[in-house]
Formats: sequence, C-alpha cells, structure tokens
Amino acid sequence: MSSVNMSKINQLLLMQPQGVVFTSAWMLKKGYSFDLQKQYRRSNWFTSIGKGAMVRTGDKLTMQGALFSLQHQLLMNIHIGGKSALELHGKAHYLNMGKQKMVLFGPRKEMLPAWFVNYEGWKDSFTHIHTDFLPVEIGMSAYNYDSYEIRVSAPARAMLECLFLTPKDQSIAECAELMEGLTALHPQQVQHLLEECKSVKVKRLFLYLAERANHGWVKHLNIAKIDLGSGKRSIVSHGIYDKKYQITIPKELVSYESDF
Repeated sequence: MSSVNMSKINQLLLMQPQGVVFTSAWMLKKGYSFDLQKQYRRSNWFTSIGKGAMVRTGDKLTMQGALFSLQHQLLMNIHIGGKSALELHGKAHYLNMGKQKMVLFGPRKEMLPAWFVNYEGWKDSFTHIHTDFLPVEIGMSAYNYDSYEIRVSAPARAMLECLFLTPKDQSIAECAELMEGLTALHPQQVQHLLEECKSVKVKRLFLYLAERANHGWVKHLNIAKIDLGSGKRSIVSHGIYDKKYQITIPKELVSYESDF
C-alpha cells in the first residue's frame, strides 16, 4: 500500500475509538469511497459484520460500540432506556436483573440497520421499543464506556419509559420498587418531561408512584401545568381505583401502603 494510502487509513483509524463500528455511509461522507473500503477489507484492516458495517480487524465488538456508531455516525436516536438505563445509573441494582434483554428505545420511524439486528453477538439479547411518547432530545444523559460515551436515558426519563411498558411488558409492582430508589430527581427535569409526555397513563402512574414513595421533589412539581387528560384509566383488571389520578392499580400496591 502506498504511503498516501497508509496515511489515509491511519487518519481513518484515529477518527473513531476502539471497539466501535465503522459504517460505510459515514466513511463515504468522510471521503472513503466504496472501492477504498473494499481495499481496506481485502488488506485485513477491517472485517465486515454485515452490509454497510465493519470493524477494525481484531476489535472486540459490543452492543455499546455499535450504539455509539448509530448515534455518532448515523445520527440516530436509538438509546438504552427503561430498566436497562436505570441499571447503568445504579438505580436497579437491588432488583434481580438476571440475563434480561437490553431495552432500546427509539422513534417510530427510525429502524435499526440489518447488520445491527442480525449480529450474532447480541442478536437475541435486546428489545427495541418504537415510540414517540417523549421527544427524542429531552431527559438524556451521557454514559461513559472504556474510550467513548453514548447517550442513554437519564433516570427520570428511564422511569417514564418503564411505565410506558406497563402492565404488559413490565409489572407496576416492579416499577414501584424502581421509583422508590429515585430519591434525588431534579424537579425541573421531571416537570419538563411530564409536560412533554404524550401518554396520560404514564403521567398518572408516575405521579401516583412518586407520591406513594413520598419523594421530597414531588412537592416542587406544578401539577396544574401537566396535562393528565380526562376520564378513568384502567391500568390493570381487578385492581383498586385511585380517585385522585383516576387509575386502577394492583391491589398489592395499596396493601403495601396500608402497612405504614
């Protein structure tokens, strides 16, 4: 390989941290043609992991490294959310996480590329939730891995995402446990999220569980500015009706409260 090409490949390798995916679309924008990309693969600088994606040969690829590339190269809004994000923030360590799937959230119209979906390293170890119930740009935080960072849901947003999955994919009782650990949420961030949230069910449950946990930050919220909709919401069948938030909740939550 000529000295010019060696310089070009070295520049490319320095552009991205170790352990991430190099997407063909991003490389093309940076001036690396498809022919040059093929040359790099033939020369064993890169190894293909599917159409439109490759890694440095010898790199150990993780889902987080792939998410970095989705976010920073393809500018996608796919992120770790829900209970998976709470675990990263140390807010779910007391629950039995086991080998549960990584929960990824993203907008309805944003589809994961085939190379990500089909990669054997994590093919069956994640769940992708398509929803627009929250704006993509609010309630996020940066999470640092070895040599890079990715965007994940901050605790307040992650809690709302957990409640979005109830009661079908996550129990309200588990959400209640998770809420109990969120003692230090910032009222302004919570207020903004609740005002922008499009799900009446999620907002009512969030406020109910926050009050049930007796968190100090709740008194700083302006409930009047949060659209809680109208009419009753039956969250679970054969539950107990909460008059304040007009929701039907599991009996065990009320039984827990009566013990105090």
